[in-house]
Amino acid sequence: MSVTLLFILLSILSLVAYWLGRRTVLVMAAGNHRRLHSLPRHYGYYVAMLTMLPALLLLVLWVSLDQTFITKLVVAELPPALVPDSGARLSLLVNDIRNLAAGNPGSGAVDPALQAAAAHYRRLTQISHLLLPAAVLLLAVSGTALGLKLIHPDHRARPAVERVIRWGLILSASLAILTTLGIVLSVLFEALRFFHQVPLADFLFGLEWSPQIAIRADQVGSSGAFGVVPLFTGTLMIAAIALLVAVPVGLLSAIYLGEFASRRMRAWVKPLLEILAGVPTVVYGFFAALVVAPLVRAAGEALGLEVSSESALAAGLVMGIMIIPFVSSLSDDVINAVPNALRDGSLAMGATRAETILRVVLPAALPGIVGGVLLAASRAIGETMIVVMAAGVGARLTANPLESVTTITVQIVTLLVGDQEFDSPKTLAAFALGLLLFVATLLLNVLALYVVRKYREAYE
Repeated sequence: MSVTLLFILLSILSLVAYWLGRRTVLVMAAGNHRRLHSLPRHYGYYVAMLTMLPALLLLVLWVSLDQTFITKLVVAELPPALVPDSGARLSLLVNDIRNLAAGNPGSGAVDPALQAAAAHYRRLTQISHLLLPAAVLLLAVSGTALGLKLIHPDHRARPAVERVIRWGLILSASLAILTTLGIVLSVLFEALRFFHQVPLADFLFGLEWSPQIAIRADQVGSSGAFGVVPLFTGTLMIAAIALLVAVPVGLLSAIYLGEFASRRMRAWVKPLLEILAGVPTVVYGFFAALVVAPLVRAAGEALGLEVSSESALAAGLVMGIMIIPFVSSLSDDVINAVPNALRDGSLAMGATRAETILRVVLPAALPGIVGGVLLAASRAIGETMIVVMAAGVGARLTANPLESVTTITVQIVTLLVGDQEFDSPKTLAAFALGLLLFVATLLLNVLALYVVRKYREAYE
């Protein structure tokens, strides 16, 4: 039985348990709700949770640990001569056993001991697949029986249900925090390995990026250059161009939709703007490479300027179009959330409509606007596809937006393409770049909080 089908059966059993719990307590109370400590549905929720949660926990643990236990049992039965010392070779051996168990023997003769191990692995897997649904469904039915036995009219079902919900919310929040912490720590540890091989000062202040490590010392580029300054300046340049396009257009669009547009116009224009957020980035990349970049180059040549076929300006312009919805949609929502009493009071004091927007509405909506701009900036800094197709992958330290540059995210992708071993500065540099992006985003958040707290207008 598949895990999906088993989960569906658990859901059905939970619904049945809810109905039985509600019906049982109503029968005990002779249909009089006033005799119950909690509402009837809380008794149903209580029985349904006793049915679903322990069985679901068992299902998750079984699916997560099943292959680990089976592998250990199979390896323990192997002859000592076949068990390798290193973990990598042991993983290859286990993979061969799994392929044999799946009916993929590969080429060449197969060791009889491996055939026996594959048969053992197949047998244990079949036993596990038979025991899993039986154990999960038995635990679910036992939970239903226990819940029906525990409930009675004076049972405090509502506090118990709310306690479980509260712990579920705490667990969800903890998972989000722990996931973020795990990502940060994993990137940090790998970045520290990189900084053991490349000095931090060379990374932060180096002006050349060439992360090619040759196999032999006499090859060209045998000592890589890991200066991040060209990547960081390229990232900031493209993001700045994108924000110069997106922030004015998005904010003015939000002001028009929130303060001037009719309901009919708003109903048409806002969805059209938000469609831009749903266009795949590869489409924007094609648009930038095939349409915008040639136009920018032609315009530059008409003005007597030398423009690269892949330029930061082309990538920034298209990226700015892409992030317009992040600014306009959020700004429009917070502008509409400003109480109309503030507008009416300003107009009643003799202020014009423009003065009301500039001095009342926008200061009140500043936190949301800054949040939208921050989200757009993060989106621009993390964009990869548009830069690859329109700005190039070559690192170049320049302040000219008409030249080709690259960004940190593009280099991360370039470094990690294909099968890689994380044992050289070239591959470990990707984690150092990721850590730098994380710190830059964190500083951007701190700056945004400072701006909001300093210039926000507080209204009661």
